[in-house]
This record gives sequence, C-alpha cells and structure tokens, in this order.
Amino acid sequence: MYQFLVSFTVQPEHRDDFVRVARKTGVESLANEPGSIRFEVIADDENPDVFYLNEVYADVDAFDAHAQGPYFGAFFAEAGTYAEGPEWLMKGSLVDGKAVSR
Repeated sequence: MYQFLVSFTVQPEHRDDFVRVARKTGVESLANEPGSIRFEVIADDENPDVFYLNEVYADVDAFDAHAQGPYFGAFFAEAGTYAEGPEWLMKGSLVDGKAVSR
C-alpha cells in the first residue's frame, strides 16, 4: 500500500469550506477509484487553521490515477483559492505490505 500525509494551512473564514471539499473528495474517490483505500481529514490539535489529509492507495499507480482524476482536480480548484499546501509530511509504501493493528 502507498500512503501519505500532507498538511494545509487554511484561511480561518474557510475552515468549514476546506473540510467540506476535502470530505467530498474522499467520498467520491473511495466510491469511484478502485485503488483508493482510505481518506482521512484531520484537524490539528494546536492550530485550528491547519488540516491534514492522510490517504492510502493500493499502490503508487493508484495514487497517480487519483492525482490525474477529476476529484483531485476539483479539490485543488476550490481549496487552492483559500488554502496553502500541500506540505508533504510523509509518503511511502507500507513495509511488507502489512500493517500491525488491533
């Protein structure tokens, strides 16, 4: 699995807009892109203007397909007007393709 974590700094008056468009992107991607596995919108505990997107794809090719698709483009067309980012915090493939979980 290929996954990454990015951050965005959002203008305060557009926090709700960012959450709405990010969630919409996640829902549409998961419903229509077979390689999309997980899409999380996370609010920073200390700075209310910072949000993180934690995304998981079957592999890097699935992410590339997402990045070339309509949902990715629509997200940046809107969020790019009021958010700075993405700042890449982590990206890579899961070691051995397996997560340790409960």
